[in-house]
Amino acid sequence: MPPKKKKIARKKPALKRKPAKKEVRKPAVKKRIIKKALKKVKPVKKPKENIIGLITHYFPKVQAAVIKLKAPVNVGETLKFKGHTTDFNQTITSMQIDHVSVSSAKKGQEIGLLVNSRVREHDIVTKA
Repeated sequence: MPPKKKKIARKKPALKRKPAKKEVRKPAVKKRIIKKALKKVKPVKKPKENIIGLITHYFPKVQAAVIKLKAPVNVGETLKFKGHTTDFNQTITSMQIDHVSVSSAKKGQEIGLLVNSRVREHDIVTKA
């Protein structure tokens, strides 16, 4: 009789473990976390000066801005233009309403104004 071959002991493959279940937070807990995070964020402060108006449009070829007025304005006054990338002062030399030159404008009107630098929509115009 031939000698018996020895059986090679094979290791069994390790059992795959399921990942532990993640804790599901309740909506009330999420709301509390969001409220705490919002308290840490400081709101953007608006300028304290008198707001004259807002830029509604800019024409780059002629460097003219359209301003929706929230207060009356006259030729000769100095205005400050403030925005995300804008910050300069300028004296009003001339302004127009519907392509007609005027020396003063009232609240609620839209005026055209030549500007020295680029402005963008929603920039704030204040008295300097």
